[in-house]
Amino acid sequence: MIISVNSNADKSSFEGLLSCSLYTLQQRATEYPKIYMSLLGTKLEKEIVSVLNENAVNTPFENSIELVSGQKFPDIVAKKYYGVEVKTTQKNHWCTTGSSVAEGTRVSDVERIFMLFGKMTNPVEFRCRPYEECLSDVVVTHSPRYLIDMNLKQGETFFDKLKVPYNDLRKQNNPIQTVVKFYKQQLKSGERLWWMGEDDEEQTTSSLIIRLWNNLSKKEQHYYVCFGFCLFPELLGNSMDKFNRFALWLSTQKAVVCPNVRDLYSAGGRVDIVLENGKTINISQIMFRLYNNLEMIFDILKTIPTAELSEYWGCDVTESNKVKVWKSMLKQCCKETAINEILR
Repeated sequence: MIISVNSNADKSSFEGLLSCSLYTLQQRATEYPKIYMSLLGTKLEKEIVSVLNENAVNTPFENSIELVSGQKFPDIVAKKYYGVEVKTTQKNHWCTTGSSVAEGTRVSDVERIFMLFGKMTNPVEFRCRPYEECLSDVVVTHSPRYLIDMNLKQGETFFDKLKVPYNDLRKQNNPIQTVVKFYKQQLKSGERLWWMGEDDEEQTTSSLIIRLWNNLSKKEQHYYVCFGFCLFPELLGNSMDKFNRFALWLSTQKAVVCPNVRDLYSAGGRVDIVLENGKTINISQIMFRLYNNLEMIFDILKTIPTAELSEYWGCDVTESNKVKVWKSMLKQCCKETAINEILR
């Protein structure tokens, strides 16, 4: 990283320094392409610091530029106010993954950051522009990170979509929460955020290990099938996509991949059951699984927070009415008259 000393340093002077340094880098890369193509990671950062210091002579930034060691953001800082983040790619494009949205490692007092991007292919090319002007979107690795696009047009940044300026977002106590809420508003039917919870109170977690359904214990399989009945009343409907939301929940919230979700509920022929009143009725397999697991389903339903039920069911839910609402939704979704007998 690079560091400087005067928070009142003139912006135009620093932009001039960057322009001169970019020209120097490009000239040297053209003259020594093999050497420059080998400058990756910290090697390129050191080269950029050297070039910046050369061009900073007799400017307000002379003797102020320094490479900051460690996992800090940005990589280069000048006068404790300006910063340069260095990114590279060895592919023929101008896109890469950027820094964390939360910016937990940001160097204190740095206010203006520029992205200096090196395309380390033949021919080697460099581009530089204000950091916030090349952030096109947010993607998730181990945490939400910006997606960098050095070809991004004016008015097409992530912050234009969010309608929150970069400097306002980065200064928030929880910028990730703002980003999550934005993406939740963009969700279409059947879509769900796979990693991020809605807010701090909703500590949605998922295992780091993704498992196949057949690798679960029978107890886990049984539990998830019953949980599915609780959250997704549409499982008893006739829609062709009635298993989609359960499949998404299973993979995003429980890190479980099931190639045959339909079979968990519908495999097998119809079944005759004898009700408590002695009446015999013929029902589908999914109805039989519901009937056969009602006790466990009710136990799970009692443990699910009302806020979570409201989100999945799309209606207001309270502790006192959750069972009543659940029964009503199942009866609305299910076309079999037997549902009224089962859910008396």
